[in-house]
Formats: sequence, structure tokens, C-alpha cells
Amino acid sequence: MTIQFHCPKCGALMAFADKHAGKSARCLNCNQQMIIPDKDGHLPRPIEKTEPKVPVPGFYRAVFVDSWKIFFDKDNLPAIGFVIAAVCFKFFSQGVCCLGYLVFFAAWGYLFGFYLNLICETAAGIDKLPEIEMGTSITFLWQIFRPIFVFAFAVLIVQLPLFVALALFNDKGITWENIWETKTTFNLVLRFLFIAGLFLFPMAILAAAVIEDVTELFRLDRLITPVFRAFIPYIVTVLLLAAACLIETHAKQYTSEVKISLVSTVGNLALNLAEQVVAIIAMRSIGLFYRHYACYFSY
Repeated sequence: MTIQFHCPKCGALMAFADKHAGKSARCLNCNQQMIIPDKDGHLPRPIEKTEPKVPVPGFYRAVFVDSWKIFFDKDNLPAIGFVIAAVCFKFFSQGVCCLGYLVFFAAWGYLFGFYLNLICETAAGIDKLPEIEMGTSITFLWQIFRPIFVFAFAVLIVQLPLFVALALFNDKGITWENIWETKTTFNLVLRFLFIAGLFLFPMAILAAAVIEDVTELFRLDRLITPVFRAFIPYIVTVLLLAAACLIETHAKQYTSEVKISLVSTVGNLALNLAEQVVAIIAMRSIGLFYRHYACYFSY
């Protein structure tokens, strides 16, 4: 059975399976945390957010030990099955005319949405993989486009100084294509800005997942402060995300145009699945960074 109720903060309609009664949940509309009621129509009990004044210990254990437990929790099987299905769809549809691009785009849209929910729920103290919401008709498209837009917007924010510098240096013959070709002072500045932007990306995507006001993303000072206050833990999140991206760049998709052995096909599919395992741990580490070092955040 399904329990339906309204968010106590914004009034949005929510629904959960009755097996989740008594557990904590988060409104996807306003991020309000609450306890799921045991009957239809009952008002859920809101959870007041209390920020710790000091860092919460156990960050490394939560990232490198507790994160593996979610893959063996039977309650997470639907979410794991969804990720496997999304990976297989984008793997085997590659090169199938224009359909392959559509499936690839849709798969990444849903995966990005899954990542955002994972970050947000982990930050809120929920140690489960988020439930999958496929949506219908227009909401189906929204579930695809919104996460892609959020990730693209986060990249735009952290790379904004680079784009501004490129515009300023344009009269000096420096373009995006030749940033890495020469070693002039201007090129070195642009390279630094590009790398710094990638370094801040986990903070930007964390802010996009946790806070309600997107204008806060323009407050670079709020993004940078927690990084310096908890520098080593943040490096962990950056390295995990970088590892996921590195595996993804080396993970080949299946194509019927080039004949490859069954072993190679299985190996490439396994590499795509392994990338998702690392990506889930990386996204979870971003949420854990907020949970353990919330005292350094101003949002």
C-alpha cells in the first residue's frame, strides 16, 4: 500500500510505500525533512534542522566503509537495478541511429537526477539510495532535463572566471582551442582558472542539491570557505569524483559497427558498471562532506 500526505512546509503531495512509515524523508520541492506518517492523509512530523557547532567525526569511515554497505542492503535493490538498467541501455543503444543519442541523453539525465537526490538525502542523514521517480508525460521529460541543466549550470558557475578571462584575453589571440598549446602568462592563468573550476565543482553540485536558492551559487565565498576549513576531506571528494570521471572517459560503449569479442564486450560493460559504483560513492562522499562539516557552511 501507499501512504500519501502533504509536506508540512510547502504542501506538496508526497507518497511512500507503507513499509517506510516512521522513517525520515525529504520533500523534493522544499527540502524539508519529516517523519513519514503511518496512515494516509496524516500530517508528517517535521524534523527541525539543527546544525552542529563542530565537525562530526567519522567522515572517512562513512565514505570508505559505510558506503559499501548500501550495495548489499536489500532495500536498495530497486535503485541498484535502475542504475544497472540505465547503464545497459546507454551501453547497448550506442550507434543505433538517432535512437542511441536519445537513450544516452535520457539515461544520463536520470543518472544525474539520481546523483542529486543521493547527495541531498545523504546530506540530510539518510543512508539509503534514493527511490526512483520515473514520472509521466511532461514530468518524465522534466526528470531528464532538470538534472542535466543543474549539472551544466554548476559547471558554468565554477568556470565563470575562466569564461570572463577568455573574453578579456581574446584580443591577444588566445582561444579555448589553444589554451593548452603555449606557455605564455595568459595561458597559464587560464589553465589555473580551468583547474580551479573543476576543483570547486563538488562544492557547486552540493550547493545545487542542498540549498533552495540557486542565486547562492554565485556566492563563491560560501563555496570556498568549507573547502579551506576541511581541506583534506574535501580532497577525498574531489579525488573520488575525478576517479569516476576518469573511468567514464575510458569506458567504451557497445557498437555493432565494429566487431569485438564477447570478452571485450563484457569487459567494457563491467567498466561502465564499475564507473557507476565509484560515482555513487563519490556523490555520497559529497553529501557526507556536508553532513560531517555542516558547521563550516552558511547555507
